[in-house]
Amino acid sequence: MSANPIPPLHLYSVPSDTETPPVAPPKRERPRTAWTADQLMAADFPEPKWAVPGILAEGVSLLAGPPKVGKSWLSLGLALAVAAGGQAFHSVPVQGGPVLYLALEDTPRRLQTRMGKLLGGQSAPAGLTLVTECPPFPQGGTEAIAQWLDRNPDARMVVIDVFAKMRGQAPQGVSAYDADYVSVGYAKRLADHYGIAVVLVHHVRKAGSDDFLTEVSGTNGIAGAADATLVLKRARGQADGILHVTGRDVDEAEYALQFQSASGAWHLLDGPVTDHTVGDTRAAILRHVRAHPGAKPKDIAGDLPQVDIDTIRRTCSRMAADGQLTRDGSGRYYPDTETRTQGIPEVSELSDCPATPPDQHEGTGQSEWELSGLSGVEEAEGTAI
Repeated sequence: MSANPIPPLHLYSVPSDTETPPVAPPKRERPRTAWTADQLMAADFPEPKWAVPGILAEGVSLLAGPPKVGKSWLSLGLALAVAAGGQAFHSVPVQGGPVLYLALEDTPRRLQTRMGKLLGGQSAPAGLTLVTECPPFPQGGTEAIAQWLDRNPDARMVVIDVFAKMRGQAPQGVSAYDADYVSVGYAKRLADHYGIAVVLVHHVRKAGSDDFLTEVSGTNGIAGAADATLVLKRARGQADGILHVTGRDVDEAEYALQFQSASGAWHLLDGPVTDHTVGDTRAAILRHVRAHPGAKPKDIAGDLPQVDIDTIRRTCSRMAADGQLTRDGSGRYYPDTETRTQGIPEVSELSDCPATPPDQHEGTGQSEWELSGLSGVEEAEGTAI
């Protein structure tokens, strides 16, 4: 039997660096919570800290989707990118920093296999801590995560996959809405107190809806308590998925993604979602009309020699009826009504936000005592992170 057996992989067994002297966690003062209107307008607040610019800001973000759609691949890929300071979705530069990834439905072997595929021979980032066991929020999970965050004051993100494993039992005598709101509240307090992004991987209902927010499993209390909601849905056409995003600090948007089965990575596709979710002929017409507003079918035919002119005329007419194009009285087509008088809008950029925002560790969220002294909890022997 080995004299140094490998310890079980859970949050309490991740060893600390014994050669590095302990560093006192940064002091977090209680933020101001009351203002007169003129004082509030005169105040200067820092920009939100982004884990993934335009998509994941500090606060709680729900990442929801149907089973087997690829949520775990997506969240692990983001965790690796942020921990290494690389590119999220292979196209969005991110600022590096420590990341805690709670893979509560996985084994160490499965995580190793997935990471090896995602890394493609590159070195694994030391800034990513992977955990397969953690108690629910009400039974000590909050304290365990807080201790890790105290040890990593430059942390940028915590991913919990899946949220159902951390929410714990619902309080007795409360409504389902209140129970859902409280369960997200545990993560919200951590996110606000430490000024980081907390991603809760969650499920959607079986029944679809025109409003992606209503597809999130549970009551509206879950999406209502979160700062942002991201729903990954399967798509038809060239894209493998559509990521719908909305939130308090995130502009509402949707992004076409493609899953690379060889590497396990999700890639962000260029251009608007409609270019990747319609048939090839419609997509080609959209690209031409976007580049040449006011084009007629005969103009488009010159760019699509493989499609006959009658097919192009019928397709353009149907696209106008479906709202994908607009047509004026002279038979000219435009990608939307604004382009008749304005230039072509930027349709593929992410939300306007700093690509390399400064870290914010002070003055964010709740005070230390509001977390019941979690960041000051002394670690018992044999249970230190």
